[in-house]
Amino acid sequence: TGRRRPYLVGHARVGGVMLPLISQRTTSDRLYFEAPYTVAVRRENLPVPGLNEVRVNTHMSAVSAGTELLFYRGQAPAEMALDSTLASLSGACNYPLRYGYACVGTVAATGAGAGRSWIGQRVFVFEPHASAFITPVDALIPVADDLSDEVAALLPSSETATNLVLDGAARLGERVAVFGAGVIGLLTTAWLARFPLAELVVIEPNAERRARALHMGASAAHASATEAGGGGALRNFDLVYELSGNPAALNGAIHSAGFGARVVVGSWYGAKQAPLDLGGHFHRNRIELTSSQVSTLSPSLTGRWDKGRRIAQAWQLLRTTDATSLITHRWPFADAANAYRLIDQQPATV
Repeated sequence: TGRRRPYLVGHARVGGVMLPLISQRTTSDRLYFEAPYTVAVRRENLPVPGLNEVRVNTHMSAVSAGTELLFYRGQAPAEMALDSTLASLSGACNYPLRYGYACVGTVAATGAGAGRSWIGQRVFVFEPHASAFITPVDALIPVADDLSDEVAALLPSSETATNLVLDGAARLGERVAVFGAGVIGLLTTAWLARFPLAELVVIEPNAERRARALHMGASAAHASATEAGGGGALRNFDLVYELSGNPAALNGAIHSAGFGARVVVGSWYGAKQAPLDLGGHFHRNRIELTSSQVSTLSPSLTGRWDKGRRIAQAWQLLRTTDATSLITHRWPFADAANAYRLIDQQPATV
């Protein structure tokens, strides 16, 4: 009515007749990394959902601190796509840019072909931080009623931990070390604690995170590999994970590995360089160095595993782990700049 125009977003069958579903054009608050150390929330118009699309109103969007700090600090490689496996992050790494991939919300409107049954459903979507967004219906991951919004927002971290455990392939009675007890390291520890391992040691300089690692099931937690080794090098692990995000930690992980051991690197260092010592210990001990990244599955698994199977396992980890203990801060979206500033300047507190 007046100057406000309705927009066709789909149809519903009523008494055997297809009737149009009408929705008004809406706006969304969207987070932008404007430049290194500069974050802004812009209010922008959203189009109506198109064919096989829906509009999701976000309840909560989790910050993946390790990855997002690379964009906040300008340390992500400019030549790379943000994420070549996600349509929502297919753009180049050029400022200003949108990022994030952990939105939980409710489907508020549907386009033609999307299915009216989605209206009102709570969903997870790998989408940059925004108060509302348009997304293809096949990007929606339903969230079960027994999971809170906060826990559901940790799905990407849980999926990453699941992939790390699959790639590491821990075996009966092995000695395993995890370098880094951020969210990814702690969830990986929670998975590994369920294996019949001889030892599960976490290396983490922050005392609070070491305590959380023990809570997640680690058999021991130390500030450094040297401390864990009683003043000497901590060695002879069968499987070592480097999940700290710190390139300098990779040498420590390699030097903690025993003969023929596997070192799984789950950290993404971005444009930061890792100074590697591939001399005597690495060379003579036939150490296997493996990259693990959540966008893809190992070729050795793809005959039996797919994205859906891995997501199901990730949900199971969140259901059976004290996942809410991983959340230390909650901010209104308007305070996003302060959130990133705290993560950057006081990382030990989050």
